Amino acid sequence: MIEDLISSKTRIKLLLKFFLNSNTTSYLRSLESEFGESTNAIRLELNKMEDAGMLNSFQEGNKKYFKANPLYPLYQEIHSILLKYIGIDQILDNILKRLGLLERAFLTGTFAQGRDSGVIDLILVGQLDKSYLIQLVEKSEKLIKRKIRYVIYDNEEELRIGWSSFHPEPYLIWSAPYLEPHPVNPQNELNP
Repeated sequence: MIEDLISSKTRIKLLLKFFLNSNTTSYLRSLESEFGESTNAIRLELNKMEDAGMLNSFQEGNKKYFKANPLYPLYQEIHSILLKYIGIDQILDNILKRLGLLERAFLTGTFAQGRDSGVIDLILVGQLDKSYLIQLVEKSEKLIKRKIRYVIYDNEEELRIGWSSFHPEPYLIWSAPYLEPHPVNPQNELNP
């Protein structure tokens, strides 16, 4: 689907890397080993994206790090397209909104790192009907053609776990409208 709009596979990987989770940072050599592509191809795309204002960069030691520019005028639109591409929009519509007592949902694992994979990892916080959740997950997996793994915490467990033990830190994709912003990535909150 997105391949029809953007012909450069490297650019698609970079968009996923930086625009799924705006807190993601990376440098050229790490992208080379992650993508399995030449540094030249990656450097060309990084430079184009930085020149266009899509990415910001900063120097740390001898490494030049890149990060999505959330002030880029099309940032939200690109982010939305990527969520649709990986199926998060379907998960929000088909699962999270129907669970009733769900308080927060976080994306974790490879997609939170900005890497495409066949598995979407979620952390769900609330009091949930697990048998109903299983039914909804099975239906959604067929729609998005990806597996969904999840772990459920109640509110007290959420407070006890150390988010810092997750790498990268879980990315908040949904929060119940009545809740205060969560301390984990509150600027990235995606309320439906």
